[in-house]
Amino acid sequence: MARTSPSEARRPARAASRAADPLQRYRAKRDFARTPEPEGVHATPARERSFVIQKHAATRLHYDFRLELDGVLLSWAVPKGPSFDPADKRMAVRTEDHPLSYASFEGTIPRGQYGAGTVIVWDRGSWSPVGDPREGLAQGKLVFDLHGQKLAGRWELVRIRKPGEERQDPWILFKKRDAHARPRAEYDVVSALPDSVVAKPLAPPPALAAPKPRARPRQADAAAAEALPGARRAALPAHLSPQLATLASAVPAAGDWLCEIKFDGYRVLTRVEGGKARLYTRNGHDWSDKMPELMAELTTLPLRSGWLDGEVMVIGEDGTPDFNALQNAFDGRRSAALAYYLFDLPFLDGQDLREVPLAARRARLQGLLAQHEGERVRFSDSFPGAPAGVLQAACRTGLEGIIAKRADAPYRSTRTDTWLKLKCQQRQEFVIGGFTDRANAEGEIGSLLLGVHDADGRLRFVGSVGTGWDSATARDLHRRLARIPAEAAPFADGDAAKRGRWSRRAPGSERWVRPRLVAEVAFGDWTPAGQIRHASFVGLRTDKPPREITRERAAEPPSGDAEPKSASAAARRAGASVATAAKAAPAGVKVTNPQRVIDPQSGLTKLDLVRYYDSVADWILPHLKGRPVALVRGPTGITGQLFFQKHGEKIGIPGIKELDPALWPGHDALLEIDSKEALLGAAQMNTVEFHTWNSTSRNLDRPNRMVFDLDPGEGVGWKQVQEGAQLVHALLEELGLQAWLKTSGGKGLHVVVPIAPRWSYDAVKDLSQTMVAHLARTLPDRFVAKSGASNRVGRIFVDYLRNGFGATTATAFSARARPGLGVSMPVAWEQLPQLKGGAQWTVATAREHLSFQREDPWAGYAAARQSIVGAARRLGFKLPAAAASAAARAGG
Repeated sequence: MARTSPSEARRPARAASRAADPLQRYRAKRDFARTPEPEGVHATPARERSFVIQKHAATRLHYDFRLELDGVLLSWAVPKGPSFDPADKRMAVRTEDHPLSYASFEGTIPRGQYGAGTVIVWDRGSWSPVGDPREGLAQGKLVFDLHGQKLAGRWELVRIRKPGEERQDPWILFKKRDAHARPRAEYDVVSALPDSVVAKPLAPPPALAAPKPRARPRQADAAAAEALPGARRAALPAHLSPQLATLASAVPAAGDWLCEIKFDGYRVLTRVEGGKARLYTRNGHDWSDKMPELMAELTTLPLRSGWLDGEVMVIGEDGTPDFNALQNAFDGRRSAALAYYLFDLPFLDGQDLREVPLAARRARLQGLLAQHEGERVRFSDSFPGAPAGVLQAACRTGLEGIIAKRADAPYRSTRTDTWLKLKCQQRQEFVIGGFTDRANAEGEIGSLLLGVHDADGRLRFVGSVGTGWDSATARDLHRRLARIPAEAAPFADGDAAKRGRWSRRAPGSERWVRPRLVAEVAFGDWTPAGQIRHASFVGLRTDKPPREITRERAAEPPSGDAEPKSASAAARRAGASVATAAKAAPAGVKVTNPQRVIDPQSGLTKLDLVRYYDSVADWILPHLKGRPVALVRGPTGITGQLFFQKHGEKIGIPGIKELDPALWPGHDALLEIDSKEALLGAAQMNTVEFHTWNSTSRNLDRPNRMVFDLDPGEGVGWKQVQEGAQLVHALLEELGLQAWLKTSGGKGLHVVVPIAPRWSYDAVKDLSQTMVAHLARTLPDRFVAKSGASNRVGRIFVDYLRNGFGATTATAFSARARPGLGVSMPVAWEQLPQLKGGAQWTVATAREHLSFQREDPWAGYAAARQSIVGAARRLGFKLPAAAASAAARAGG
C-alpha cells in the first residue's frame, strides 16, 4: 500500500477548512483590536468580479494582487509589481484569501502586526476570466482580462510548483501579448504611476483591441536573418564554445552598452537541429537528460536549427536567482523548477549570426521568443541606462552584479572585453583541497580549505571559508569530501605549512582531499599575501572542472571608443539602431545627453534627474513660485565644477521668469521658476539644486520665513542631530513659534519658521542669531554659535546666516549635488525619531516615498503668518521698526 506524505495528508484538511471558512487563515494572522484592517465576512459573489492591487510598504515593498472569486479576494504578493512587458515574468507568491471589504483598505498596519506597514490602493477595477477560473486555479493556470485604471488587457498567472510542495505556492504573473503590451524600456507602469487611485483617480486605459493572430513565420525567419548585416549562410556546427565575460575593475566610461543581470546559475548552450534540442554546458558536456522539462519546451520554439546561449537558474521567492535552490533542483532531480534565460543567438536556421552586432542578434532572439508561450524558456532582458546606474540598482536589489555587453560587438567563442562582469562583491570559484571538522558536531565540516591554480598549473592555497551553510549542507559536504581523501595536501609545496598563519586551529587538524570539487565563494577582498578575507560559501559548482579554476583578476574596462573587431560599419549601424531605445523623456522636453551619469555613486543619469523633477513638479512648484531662485548647475555632473547662478545671464531656460532688475538695484535680474516648463527646462540645463530666498519677489526686503540649518560637526552622530532638532523645536515652541521640519538632503536637517513679512532682513537675522546664541549658552556641549569646521567639532552649528538678505536655502523636494543625490524632504515632527539620515530619500527613492504619503506633513505651513514680537520679547531682544532696511538691500 502506498504511503501518504505528510504534506499530501494535510491537503484535504486544508481544502476542507478553506471551503468551510475561506477567511480562517486571514483572521488567524491578525489582531483586529490592534490593526485597522477590516475583519470582513465571506460575501455573496457579485455579478461583476472586482480586482484590486494594493501597494504595500512592509518589510519589503511589494504589490498585493487580488482577484474576486466566490465571495473572497484571491491574493498574491508580487515583489516587483506588474509589468506591461510580456518578457517580464513577475514572481507572485500565493497568500491567504482576503475579504471583499479589504479592496478599499488604505492605511497603516501597526508595528508588531502581520504585514506591518503602509497600504495604498494602487489600482482597481473589474476582471474577466478566460475559461473556468476555478478549473484554472486548480490546474495552476489562470488567464484573465483586467479593466482597471492602470492595468488593462490580457494577463496570466501560472503556478510553478505543485500545491503544498512549499510553504507558500510560487506563481508567475505576466502580460499576454495584445494591444496593451509595451516594452518596459518604453513604459514602466510601476514607476510612471506610483500613486493611489483613491487619492488620484485615473481614466481607465483604452478598450482592449482584439488580439492579433499569432503568426508562425518559420520560413520568414531565415529570409529576415539573411537581411541582417553580417549574417552569412553556414552549416550548423556540431560544437560551439561560448563567449565569456571579463571581470572589470570599474564600469566603462563610454560606448553603447547593454546591461543584463549577472545570473546566479549554470551557463548552458542549446543546439537545435531538425527541431530537436540538446543542452550543453560551457565545457561541452551534454546535460539534456538532467533537464527534461526544458528539453520538451525547447522543441516547441519556432526554429528548425540554431545555437542558443543562456543561463539556467532557479528564481527564489523574492524574485532573485537562488543558487542553493539550483543545486537542489539537480541534486534532488527537481528540474521542473528550472528557468532558462536566453541572451544570445549565434546561429539561426542556416545562418551564422556571429558577425551580426549583439543588439541585432538579441532583437532577433526576442522576436523568436515572442512567438513562444512556454514558461521555462525566457528572454534575458537588458536594462536601459548607463552601466553604473544599472549596477547600483542591481546591488540594491541583492543581485550578484551585471554583465555589460557592447551593443555593436560580434560573438566570439573566447573571453573578451566586449562582455564585462561588474560585480557587487568579490565572488569566484575555488578548488577544495581540504577541510576541518566542526567542533562538537560530528559529521559536519567546520571550514573548507581553498585554492586556485597559478600560471604554472600549481594549486595555491588562498585561505578558507567557514560560513554560509546550514547543518544539512555541512553534513552533505562532509560526506562528499570524506569519499575523496588524500594523504598529503594538494597545494603547492610550502602552502600547506603556511595555513597556520591564517587559522586558529593547530597544524594537523586539516583533512586533505583530492582536488575534485569546486566551491563558489563570496568574499570581501584579497590580502597582499594572496589570501581571501571575509569569505562566505555560496554553493558547489558541478559545471566547471577544477583544473580551469584560477584567480580572477579585474581588468581595466575598455575606453568604449574602440570598435569591436570584425564588426562592419553597416552592422554597427544596425546594432546601434536597435540599442538606442532609451527611457522616454517627459513630454515636451528634449533632453540632451540623457544617459550621461551625473552621480557616479548611484549611477543616476541626467535623464533620471529630469524625470524626477517631472514627477515631483506638483510638490516642488509651490515652494518655488513667487520667490527668487538660485540654481546649482553641474554641466559635467556633481563631481565636476558646479556653478551657483542667481541671475539669467542669457542661459535661455524656456519658461523661466526674469524679475524686474529694479528689485535689487545694481544687480542683474533675479530668476523665478513658476511653471513646470521652467522647472524641467532648468533640469535640462543641468540644474541639480534649486535654492530659494526667504522672501517673495513682492516683498523682496521683508522675509516671510526664518530657516535654521542644523550643520553637524566632525564626530556628531545622527542621533545627536535628531536630538538637536528636538531641542531647537522645543525652544521655538517656548518662544511661541510654530516650526516645520525637512531633511536637508545632506547630513543635517532644516527647521523652517514661517513669519509675517513685516520686518527687515537685518531684524530677522539678528533675532535668529540671538536664538542660536541662547542655545549655545544653554547647551554648550551640544551647540555652537560660530561657523567654521574647527568650531563645531563634536557639536552642531545651527546656521542662522541663511536668514540674511540674498541668502538662500535648498528648497523642499530639491535634489542635492552630493554623492547619492539626496533630496530635501518635508517630514512631520512625529517622524523625526524614525529618520535614518538627512539624505534618507534620494532622486531614486523620493517619489516612491511620496506615493505613500496620505497626509501632508507641512499642512498649515503655507497659511502661517506668525509674529516674531513675542519671541523677541522673551529673549530680551529689541526688535527694530518693521520698515524695510535700505541698508540690507544696498549691502546684499
